[in-house]
Amino acid sequence: YAKAGDATALLQQQPEAPEIFDAPYKGMQSENGGVIGMLEVIESDFARLEADTKSAEATAQKEYDTFMTDSKVDKESKTKDIEHKTAKKQDESQALTVKNEDLEGTQKELDAALAYFDKLKPSCVDAGVSYEDRVARRKEEIESLQEALRILNGEDLA
Repeated sequence: YAKAGDATALLQQQPEAPEIFDAPYKGMQSENGGVIGMLEVIESDFARLEADTKSAEATAQKEYDTFMTDSKVDKESKTKDIEHKTAKKQDESQALTVKNEDLEGTQKELDAALAYFDKLKPSCVDAGVSYEDRVARRKEEIESLQEALRILNGEDLA
């Protein structure tokens, strides 16, 4: 502990000025005009900043107003489009319903006509008789009709 009193490691020492400075530094107050000059610079910077800000604000407000006007017109246009398209969709849906009902009715009529056709087909088309047989039967039928006509006219059967 006795040696610690002589130790200089923790003592603060005053540094000496470098050799390049001949006189103590006095600042640059005389060149800038002191505090008044500094306030004038601050005032001019503030005025420039205020002008820039007002200009930017006016430009931004004009862009905003233009955007809002365009958006309002666009929204109204799209709202009318939605109304028209909704009405058109309802009309088309109603027309589709009517067409489907007509289709169902027509399909029922077609099914009934086809069933009737299938019922009549066998009596009209007799595929079991040959052409010669049909010609012979037709000839016999014509002869019998002619005989019936003579009888009705009162002609002699002799």
